[in-house]
This record gives sequence, structure tokens and C-alpha cells, in this order.
Amino acid sequence: MTEGTGRRPEVDLASGVEDVTLSILEWLGEQGVRAMIRVDAERMRDGQPAWTFAASGGPLDGGMRADGASVAECMGRALLRMREAGLAVPF
Repeated sequence: MTEGTGRRPEVDLASGVEDVTLSILEWLGEQGVRAMIRVDAERMRDGQPAWTFAASGGPLDGGMRADGASVAECMGRALLRMREAGLAVPF
């Protein structure tokens, strides 16, 4: 959460994160983090956030998951969660 506001920071959908997602996954693997991104066609048909990022291990204390309606939203949320957990992903 953002200090003092009580709200979650906004995800920057125009950041270009979807263009570097594979590089982020590779970097995470080099840090000992098991990570994946997937799309669920059933959730997409139902109008729900179809993209899921999941990671665990390495410097992450526990597992984490982020969902989004697009790759950009999903990875933007994942980057925010990883930074909140103390893992500074270089993007």
C-alpha cells in the first residue's frame, strides 16, 4: 500500500511491461524465483481477469499471485507486489 494514502498504487498500463515480460521471468529465474505467467481461456470467455502471474522461492518469503485483464495489467500488479515484498525487479 502507498504510505499514508491507504490506497493501492495504480498500475501503469502504458509502461511497456508486456514487452519485457520474458526478460523479467528470466531475471527472476536467475534470482532463484520460480515464476510463470498464464492465460485462462475459460476466465477470458467469462469476462474475468484471464492473465495470472505466480511466483515463489528465492528472496520471496512466500508465494505471490497477481491477476489482470491484460498482460500489462497482470505484470504491472505483479511488479508492485514483488516490490512490496522487497524484491526490486529491474524494470
